Amino acid sequence: MLLNRLSGAFVVTLGLLLYFMIIPAHTEIVDYGWMRPQTIPNACAILFVFLGIVQILLPTGTTSVGFSELFRVSLFVIATMAALWTMARFGFLAITPVFVGALMLFVEERRIGWLLGGVVVLPLIIWLTVVLLLDRTLP
Repeated sequence: MLLNRLSGAFVVTLGLLLYFMIIPAHTEIVDYGWMRPQTIPNACAILFVFLGIVQILLPTGTTSVGFSELFRVSLFVIATMAALWTMARFGFLAITPVFVGALMLFVEERRIGWLLGGVVVLPLIIWLTVVLLLDRTLP
């Protein structure tokens, strides 16, 4: 139960850092458009804080972390860093489907509908939201 509460505290801390430091430092203040660039990130940060508090106050079940889980998380972090690095060089639309497809196969997702949704639909929705709705560029 302590590990559950610690993870909740980590999520609360992450949400507060996002809301008060990271998002304001990395988003522009604009006075046009119906959706501001910080709207969605701020909503996610507030949700992190709320859900982290719920996890701290109402932890359920037991949690154990083994070597295999740490190894898989380490591989995920390395793959994410590699995807970010290659995305900066080759672009969002070129790298994201490959990264998402590899990630979905890594977590052993085999359903064709979910794979197509993650590889085709999700990157396209993200691109349309950021480029068309928010009028921002992606790498």
